[in-house]
Amino acid sequence: MTNDADRAAPSEQLRDLAERYGISTEYWSFFGDRVHVPAATLRAVLEAMGVATFTEEQVHTALAERDAQPWRELVPPSLVLREGAEHAVDVRVRDGHDVTLTLRLEDGTERTLELPDQEPERRDLDTGTVWGLRAPLPADLPLGWHAVHAVEHRLRGGETGGDAGGEAVREATCVVAITPQRLPEPTLRPGLGGRGWGLMAQLYSVRSRASWGIGDFADLADIARLVGERGGDFVLVNPIHAAEVAGPIEPSPYLPTSRRFVNPLYLRPEDIREAAYLPSSQRALVEWAHDSVRASNTDPARIDRDAAWSAKKAALEVVFAAPRSAGRQRAFEAYVAREGRPLADFALWCALQEHFEGTVEPEEAHDVTSPLVARLRTELAERVEFYEWLQWIADEQLAAAQASAHEAGMSVGVMHDLAVGVHPEGSDAWSLRRMYATGITVGAPPDMYNQQGQDWSQPPWRPDALAREAYAPLRDMIRSLLRHAGALRIDHIIGFFRLWWIPAGQGAGNGAYVRYDHEAMIGVLALEAHRAGAVIIGEDLGNVEPWVREYLSSRGILGTSVLWFEYEDGHPAPPEHYRRLLLATVNTHDLPPTAGYLAGEHVDLRARLGLLTEPVEHVRAEAERERDQMLGILRERGLIGEYPSEREIVEALHVHLVASDSLLIGVALVDAVGERRAQNQPGTFREYPNWQIPLADSSGHAVLVDELDDVVRFQSLTAAVDTALHRWSQERGLA
Repeated sequence: MTNDADRAAPSEQLRDLAERYGISTEYWSFFGDRVHVPAATLRAVLEAMGVATFTEEQVHTALAERDAQPWRELVPPSLVLREGAEHAVDVRVRDGHDVTLTLRLEDGTERTLELPDQEPERRDLDTGTVWGLRAPLPADLPLGWHAVHAVEHRLRGGETGGDAGGEAVREATCVVAITPQRLPEPTLRPGLGGRGWGLMAQLYSVRSRASWGIGDFADLADIARLVGERGGDFVLVNPIHAAEVAGPIEPSPYLPTSRRFVNPLYLRPEDIREAAYLPSSQRALVEWAHDSVRASNTDPARIDRDAAWSAKKAALEVVFAAPRSAGRQRAFEAYVAREGRPLADFALWCALQEHFEGTVEPEEAHDVTSPLVARLRTELAERVEFYEWLQWIADEQLAAAQASAHEAGMSVGVMHDLAVGVHPEGSDAWSLRRMYATGITVGAPPDMYNQQGQDWSQPPWRPDALAREAYAPLRDMIRSLLRHAGALRIDHIIGFFRLWWIPAGQGAGNGAYVRYDHEAMIGVLALEAHRAGAVIIGEDLGNVEPWVREYLSSRGILGTSVLWFEYEDGHPAPPEHYRRLLLATVNTHDLPPTAGYLAGEHVDLRARLGLLTEPVEHVRAEAERERDQMLGILRERGLIGEYPSEREIVEALHVHLVASDSLLIGVALVDAVGERRAQNQPGTFREYPNWQIPLADSSGHAVLVDELDDVVRFQSLTAAVDTALHRWSQERGLA
């Protein structure tokens, strides 16, 4: 509960300080109201950034230090720049000193940077006078990661007029990333006028007869092949980020322990090369482990991640213990060397989870630099190696899935999904603690679907820490995700621009927006996507400022439109008005499948769970009005008759979507089999089995990957979308 003191307005100094740290002191709500952020919230957010603001004297001191900080650095820690433009590095040299600058290109070549004649800027600090200079960078710098190394020397012969080349007293490096101005439009399979379609699936929910109770990378390869053969260009799956390895496993793929590494729960043990050469006694152990969960493949009720992982882990340990050929061992060692310390820390965190399972971890275990962790790194070396090996195997199986997609004719192939953040007690938050704000979670302010706001329980990256680390964690994460994928969807891409920070204990509605250096973050994203030849899609739904969408389009990043959310003047927007750079879909994982949505099950579910803030009759009437309005549009366009079946309506909605110019059309697998249950109900935790619903048909029977090609609704919907795209292309003379 908040009191008047909590809602007190900030002083002018406090507002100024907050704005200088990128904290918005006011914002426009989803409902059109101008909201002023109270002083208590601003102080809490600043405190999370390491800025003391409890008194006005501290605020005054912090303001002065914020202004002085750039002048205390010889060069800034990083610059993210666009190719082809003129740029310069700010250099701050202390009085009585000189500086030499060396530009080191990514390919290892070096150039000396000259400081042209210029009138330096002067700043007097508490430590003395500092002179500000600008060192121009070559305009022809290639795309990539470069560095400017600066060495400050004390002048010989006095403070002024002395000779350069004295003792080196300070060194610093500025990482310089040169990024593309714009990503090119994706090259899709010919015949569709530059457009394409694909399938969207929650991988864990899509099982086959050979699965271990949960969908896996082998199932992904089979789905990709099937969709590719039917004319599809991509398969979008939920985030496959790492989860817990000691139960219970968090069901939400959007609350991972690490976004750089992969969840080994998606491995298929039998597909590991060494598994084929196991002696019969070891092979029997793998088969017995599989038998313990095989029957759950046809259970339509709920995914049991803990049971699946327990069985898989036992089998994977058997395969890990099997001898590897010299070539395979070298490949494993090369992978470990390439991934470096981040992999070693992630694997250690997994081993520590096992080691302390069922006990209370000592405080020292929460610090990656503690003596206890250093000792356990050695004592648990074999388990660390096991978890490193799991990541290597995951890398191999993801490569196989992408190869399967391309062999089937897909131009994009696997499309991964990037979660907004990580679990507060996960591997990333543990090993990269300096990168995250403490005492803060991120979420969203109130809107029409979540009228109390949302708290996603994830700590945010600190903008200043990202710049200080030259955006390396972001770079490495994107690079890892795109290694064996043709596209990446970024959930809530507005997080690259601003995030809703919620101080601990204040409630989801009592936060503030914190701005990020979007030019730098999108630049890093574009550079890594360019190098991977990948498509980037930003989920830009909700309370997004219009200029953000325009900016993303200018960088060649696709946006997202969901049919039910696109409105103009109170009416559904015609698809012809959608943007071209777009992934357009009928629904999203935060809504029931289309069959359930048409039946108003999203209203019934929220009513049962007590999530409505308006009378259920009113909400249901609005949902029926929305549905009838859409059906009227479909009839006007001749896409349905007077009394259409559910299947006809679902197909008509997708064909209607094809009337847009949007580059990509997404077809949800749940819509292609008649599933009605929602995968996720926002605003719930224990009230609903989020992210645990297996794929099933309209009768409630589990649908397996092996059976998909024989499902009439699957055949019909995918054929309808493919045919509609071909017709669209032919009508415009683009086929």
